[in-house]
Amino acid sequence: MTTVWEFDTPTEAALGRAVDALAGRRIAVLTGAGMSTDSGIPDYRGKGAPTRTPMTVQQFLSSDAARRRYWVGSHLGWKAFAAARPNRGHEALAALELAGLATGVITQNVDGLHVRAGSRRVVELHGTMRRVLCTHCGQVFDRRDLTLRVERDNPWITVPDAVELGPDGDVLPASSDGFVVPTCSVCEGMLKPDVVFFGEYIPLTIFAEAEQLVAASDALLVAGSSLVVNSGIRLLERARRRKLPVVIVNRGQTRGDTRATVKIDAGTTEVLQALAEALPAAR
Repeated sequence: MTTVWEFDTPTEAALGRAVDALAGRRIAVLTGAGMSTDSGIPDYRGKGAPTRTPMTVQQFLSSDAARRRYWVGSHLGWKAFAAARPNRGHEALAALELAGLATGVITQNVDGLHVRAGSRRVVELHGTMRRVLCTHCGQVFDRRDLTLRVERDNPWITVPDAVELGPDGDVLPASSDGFVVPTCSVCEGMLKPDVVFFGEYIPLTIFAEAEQLVAASDALLVAGSSLVVNSGIRLLERARRRKLPVVIVNRGQTRGDTRATVKIDAGTTEVLQALAEALPAAR
């Protein structure tokens, strides 16, 4: 059943131009934090986004106190973060891939919601919170199993039912005193979530996979990213140099607006649903 969407006149016009630009093309999709706001995970820079002082990889690796603070905040937020569900925008992108219109999704998010929504080819540029790595021996752990260990070693910590999540799924802890930081059960080495911290580089193999996805496509759709992070703007440049149509869907300005074929200043959920309905009919 076709949904009747109600957009203002400028958005309706931009949506029509986006359908014209994308119709009949294989679409690579790049998503950012704005993609998951309707799933209850706040973004980084949008209107009303919380003030944030992200921990750098140098701080995490060099400071026992910083690691303790990180793991407490991450543990307090994990229950709510893991409970987030894909929204209809995630589902719309999965539907576009299933219909053969999208070649896959490149995401800057670490929440795993694209995978859970049914997208099959997902390149997680910044990693995923679902896994934890040992920085010494390389052993990989499921975050759910690690959470049970943290609860066992720190039974005094109470995780509230309702928390105010940060964009990375953490909560600012009141105190980290006495917290037992988890270590590798194989070699007792330092554990780190399988995510790219500030000051850390995206693995070359992961970025190469993202580049290949763009290279195998005829258009680029950017959803929910301000493109402030260099990885996103670099992929947009790859598309622009090949003269591919670029459609950006984001509330507010992005670094790529002047390079876009079409910019839609609106929420990702409703626009992606509308595109998922319009594009198959436009083939």
